[in-house]
Amino acid sequence: MKTDIEIAQEAVMEPISLVAKRCGIPEDALELYGKYKAKISEEFLQTLENKENGKLILVTAINPTPAGEGKTTTTVGLGEAFGKLGKNAIIALREPSLGPCFGIKGGAAGGGYAQVVPMEDLNLHFTGDFHAITSANNLLAALIDNHIQQGNELNIDTRQIVWKRCLDMNDRALRNIVVGMGAKADGYVREDHFVITVASEIMAVLCLANDLEDLKERLGKIVVAYTRDNQPVTAADLQAVGAMAALLKDALKPNLIQTLEHTPALVHGGPFANIAHGCNSVRATRAALKMADYCITEAGFGADLGAEKFLDIKCPSAGLSPDAIVLVATVRALKYNGGVAKSDLSVPNVDALKKGIVNLGKHIENLKKYHVPVVVTLNAFVSDSNEELDFVKAFCEEKGCRFALSEVWEKGGEGGLELANAVLSTLEQEESCFAPIYERSLSLKEKIETVAREIYGADGVEFSAASLKQLERLTALGFGSFPVCMAKTQYSLSDDPTLLGRPEGFQLHVREAYVSAGAGFVVVLTGEIMTMPGLPKSPAAHRIDVDASGRITGLF
Repeated sequence: MKTDIEIAQEAVMEPISLVAKRCGIPEDALELYGKYKAKISEEFLQTLENKENGKLILVTAINPTPAGEGKTTTTVGLGEAFGKLGKNAIIALREPSLGPCFGIKGGAAGGGYAQVVPMEDLNLHFTGDFHAITSANNLLAALIDNHIQQGNELNIDTRQIVWKRCLDMNDRALRNIVVGMGAKADGYVREDHFVITVASEIMAVLCLANDLEDLKERLGKIVVAYTRDNQPVTAADLQAVGAMAALLKDALKPNLIQTLEHTPALVHGGPFANIAHGCNSVRATRAALKMADYCITEAGFGADLGAEKFLDIKCPSAGLSPDAIVLVATVRALKYNGGVAKSDLSVPNVDALKKGIVNLGKHIENLKKYHVPVVVTLNAFVSDSNEELDFVKAFCEEKGCRFALSEVWEKGGEGGLELANAVLSTLEQEESCFAPIYERSLSLKEKIETVAREIYGADGVEFSAASLKQLERLTALGFGSFPVCMAKTQYSLSDDPTLLGRPEGFQLHVREAYVSAGAGFVVVLTGEIMTMPGLPKSPAAHRIDVDASGRITGLF
């Protein structure tokens, strides 16, 4: 079969104005970025406010493995399948980060015949949203250092500057740096740090903001440092809000593109789920819900990360309530969780499948705790045996879940009809009584312990001395009612990436906590998770090229 990029480059796309017309978006409400991508105007978004919402469908997955699960592919293929059934559906996705695109994971446009296009544009610069976020973030960093250089009227403690610079690239050398070296005019010497753009609070703020006014209010609340008497210093204190908002005004508008089968796709925002809240923008989700009968969205990495944050952070913050959840797995990934080496995953092995399926079982149990109906789907591979497929189906049905096989990678929407019908039946026959996993009234420590115990399956939590002091301080400053955004490895339910399957008898290790006051949550760093990734020994960048005609190769 052809590669993803070959399929995408051979696609015949519709002008985005035609795709928009089917969503009810007039041509004069589009801000065009070429023929095949556009932003939706503020004026049109305001006209949607009084319209009824469609059904909200969340797509999530088991813990990711080197075998691949296909969560975004399933989201795209499900949207295409709804189109084949004559249903009015829009998909809502996150924008890809350049970090994994040039690193190890690749792009985030889906795969096979379940992709959004233009694939190269989306995976590279797209409409410039990430550039705007990076610029706003680093403008704030520059204003902090300039304020100190110009006399430090706010009495900032240079040992307590918590705002970090950012870059949308995996660059481990920037994790810990020293700035201000040189002459006196070059600034105050201090330690500084970089995070990847998708982990920046600006990204989270943009994705959670309701409109420009709310964006500015959230930007103003960002805590950048503390004074010498331990009081928070905000972006508003530095008079940074107006300029940051000016950089972000266009990035705040959702982007419209299409799938290979011309299903509309709103692709907007891109926070990582292992170190941020991992969901596309509230604005894009709300717009899709108003314009379509069904909004199909995804949350990053495994359900213990992306789905948990979608359900405990995004939904309560935005007043959203999911009507159904699709949980994606593959036989190969389940066998990997059962101890099979990546090179042997194509060999039928029901015994390993029985060992590894506990990972799927835990995710089903977790999602049911939110009182939302769950549909499990398997991304089909030619190496899957009938015995393996039958075992997974029986397992899911015993857990009280509908089950459907998905072949969207190979067949596009046609391969997602079984899944689409299962989701539609679930929506018709089962009611969602969504509720978050914890009450906002719990202490920050209790919220962390609840997620660790109920979602990860930990026996308890070991807090570092530093993290306990930080949680106490954040509570005293009035942030105790915030939800917690857990930063954890995506590869395991625990904070140890080597513990596959369903780990038991472990402690979750919390090393640090800090507030993202503009986003409205407290970030909790666990294990050895890093907010600036590094490149692998053989990064994808080695295989990406462009020929004399401008045709990109090696992008996947």
